[in-house]
Amino acid sequence: MKAAIITCYGEADVLQLEEREIPVIDKNEVLIKVKAAGVNRPDVIQRQGKYPAPPDAPQDIPGLEVAGTIEKVGADVKHWKTGDKVCALLAGGGYAEYVHADAGLCLPIPENLSFTDAAGLPETMFTVWNNVFQRANLKQGESILIHGGSSGIGITAIQLAKYFGATVTVTVGSDAKGQSCVNLGADRFINYKTHDFEKEMGDSPVDVILDIIGGDYFDKNLNILSPEGRLVYINAMKGNIVSLNLGKIMQKRITLTGSTLRSRELSFKRALAAELYKNVWPILATGHFKPVVFATFPLKDAYKAHELMESSDHVGKIILEID
Repeated sequence: MKAAIITCYGEADVLQLEEREIPVIDKNEVLIKVKAAGVNRPDVIQRQGKYPAPPDAPQDIPGLEVAGTIEKVGADVKHWKTGDKVCALLAGGGYAEYVHADAGLCLPIPENLSFTDAAGLPETMFTVWNNVFQRANLKQGESILIHGGSSGIGITAIQLAKYFGATVTVTVGSDAKGQSCVNLGADRFINYKTHDFEKEMGDSPVDVILDIIGGDYFDKNLNILSPEGRLVYINAMKGNIVSLNLGKIMQKRITLTGSTLRSRELSFKRALAAELYKNVWPILATGHFKPVVFATFPLKDAYKAHELMESSDHVGKIILEID
């Protein structure tokens, strides 16, 4: 098979198309012929040598989510068959013509979605459901602030939060991105390049904040949270090290939490997939959630997809399409 390989750590052009053996599946896995693969920021960080893949995942093939058709099923797999159309969460290896995936981390592609649409679902859906609805326990009638509202995570969080009855504010890097978020259901956007989100939100404290930025956003987040507020971290693009005022935590009874998904145990991810199938997949089937694909690239141009990701000029998902 062909795969986009990290030939060495470095800039985007270290991604090169090479030949690899088709993966061998175990008894609980399926082999997927990949039609499309999602591009995510952890892929970029892995390419830079700052985010190694788990030991059981390909070390030089990035890619955390794919969509395609099942080519082969393991001996103990009962609920999938050859030819089924699925999208799947992976620990790595998605930038390839074939990939092996745990059967419990595959979800059916709704009839109204293409392979390209579906390839951008798993990583963001798993992440948002776990962090916004399980860890932060966002409820109907509450408010949420989503930093990086135009990212893949952002556009997913906006739509799910609105569907379940929350008021949504996002921070974005341009008014055009902000309007895109409003078109997806956000109630308000704040352009962080022209406005200080802490000052803008000063009279409107929020119940939940989903943050991918870290750094100096931390103290501002604490200041604008409501009593009993929940602050959730899933990335820290501006830095992991912050100064913590315990008095603010205690005074407001704030819950501070966060998570990473890739290294979590298989049983956890399987349970999360089951929750998504029960609670979110019916929303996809009715069309109340709109996948947002900003750009597609052929597998040989994976480096161009990474360049776009690093530019942050996109709104929504970047997808590799595989013939």
